[in-house]
Formats: sequence, C-alpha cells, structure tokens
Amino acid sequence: MKVCLAMAMAVVWWRPRRTVKSSSTKQRVLLVRIDNRVGEALLTTPLIDVLAAAGHEVHLLTHPKMRRVLDGHPRLTKLHDYEAKWSVMRAMRREQFDVVINCGNWDLESVTSALVARACGGTAKSVVAGPANFPSGWLMDVSVEALAGERSEAVQRRQLGSPLVAMSGPAKLSFRDTAEFKVVEGAYAVINPGGRLGFRRVAPERFAAGARVLLERAITPVVTWGPGEESLVDEVMKLAPGAVRAPATTIDQLASLMRGAKVTLCNNTGPMHLAVAVGCPTVALFLHMEVARWGHAFAPHQMVDLTNATDPDLLVREALTRESS
Repeated sequence: MKVCLAMAMAVVWWRPRRTVKSSSTKQRVLLVRIDNRVGEALLTTPLIDVLAAAGHEVHLLTHPKMRRVLDGHPRLTKLHDYEAKWSVMRAMRREQFDVVINCGNWDLESVTSALVARACGGTAKSVVAGPANFPSGWLMDVSVEALAGERSEAVQRRQLGSPLVAMSGPAKLSFRDTAEFKVVEGAYAVINPGGRLGFRRVAPERFAAGARVLLERAITPVVTWGPGEESLVDEVMKLAPGAVRAPATTIDQLASLMRGAKVTLCNNTGPMHLAVAVGCPTVALFLHMEVARWGHAFAPHQMVDLTNATDPDLLVREALTRESS
C-alpha cells in the first residue's frame, strides 16, 4: 500500500530538473529522521557535523523522544518535533528550507520518511534529496546513490549530504558536552550488558568474563543498565566479584561515565553508538548482525563478531587487553 502511495505521489509531485545549489552557497538544510531509536539518531550526527562544518544551517525533524539524544547538539541549529500531522509538515514548509534531506536507510524503501521529507520540501524554493532506492527515490528531486562497495550505515547516512559537501574519511559520531558524573574513583571501564533486542544480546557470562579481565588489570568494571535490565546486571555482578553496579543513569550521565572510562564493553545497541560518539575506546560484541554495516571499525574501537565464535571469552579477553593497555 505504501509503495503504491509513494508511486502515485511521485507523479503528483513531479518536479523535473530541480537541483541543489552550488556547495559554496550557505543553505538552510532540514534533515528528516522520524524514528525513535537512540542508535539511529546518533548515526545521523556525522551528517549534521559535516554539513555544519561546511557553513550550512542544519535543522532536524525527528521523533520527540529523540530530544534526549540530540537536543543541545553543538552543530544543530534547531530540533523540530515530528508528529504524523499535516500541521507539522505545513510548519516545515513555512520555514522555506533550501534543502530537505530524507535520512532513511540506504537499502530500505523508508516510504513514510520519504513522504514526510517530500511534504516538508514541497515549496517553490526547496530541493528534496534522499536515498535512490525504490520507490522512495522517485519522491526525491535529487536521488543520492549509495557508495559502491561501502556497507557502513554511518558512512552511507553521511553520503546523503554529498550534493552539498564532499565526503571523505570515517564517519565519526558526536554528542553534546555533559556535566561530570562519577561512580568510582581511579581507573574504570563501563560494561553495558543490555540491549533493545534480545536476539542480538550477548549472554551476560561474556560480560562477566570481560569484567574479570579488567579487574586483573586493576580497572574497576562499572556495570550500567537501562529499564528492565536489572537481572542482567545481577548475573554479571555474581560472576565478577569486584564489579560495581552503576545507579540508574540518564543518557547524559551515561555519556559522562563513558567519556571518563578506559574502555566500554557493550552489545551492538544504542550505548555502543553513544560510547563511540563520546570518543571512548569501545569493544562492541555482535550477534546475528552485520558488523561492517552497524559497527564502527576504526581506532580506537573494536567490533567483535561472536556469532560463530568457538571461544568467545578468548576474543573478548584479547580485545579488552588491547584496548585497556
């Protein structure tokens, strides 16, 4: 149904030969990413940063729950709350943005995001850009082809700004500054055994094994958690005497802990992207997910695929030993 709607609206909204102005011209840009996942919000920050660094004024339309992740980002001019109402799209149209970018995933159709972006950019002035996948690409004035041979979601998300800015190098995530938050004194590491999706969550025994490696190196493991993850912390604490249970934290407090940590050990989930965004050396454990796509395989981070590992504890030990040395 959505595919048919996208095709029909592409015909109704057809605007041939509309292109982005010269990249040397400062422009007001609206990014559209309307889901409510922490990791997806953080994966948009390389695009925010590269556009702002080039002198463009960057706005973001996103789910209201993502204010806790992106509000106060130093490179973001303004955050706009998305609701599935025409009044929201009309308000964005009144802003008269020069460019609207649909920040949908490069290999998925993301029809709702494409329709919202097209509605927000439906003025005589705006140019709408986004992934060149079917049928969402039909709704774009400028369809951006995915980088050939590149699997990284962060790099491909940043590539959506290529009509405005030349792209190169790793796509680095970012997060706002935070007040200092401490749980222990001295050298410590953050261990976060939780995750939104159980099928890609590594067993707490692996995190306990990592905690024991850190304790051997006189680094205190601080075990962090989210709502409903208390039992995971209990298991890690039982198997790693000497680890410290963190109190309940806000995202800013977790970011502050990670900024001061020697290393963060976590699943492939929102806290992984947060650790990378604040520059903490990160050892991320992957199960049943593509490392090249969702990970951050550049120093000082290590992405460890345990899906078919015969000795997962050894892989965790080796990665933590390298990062904490």
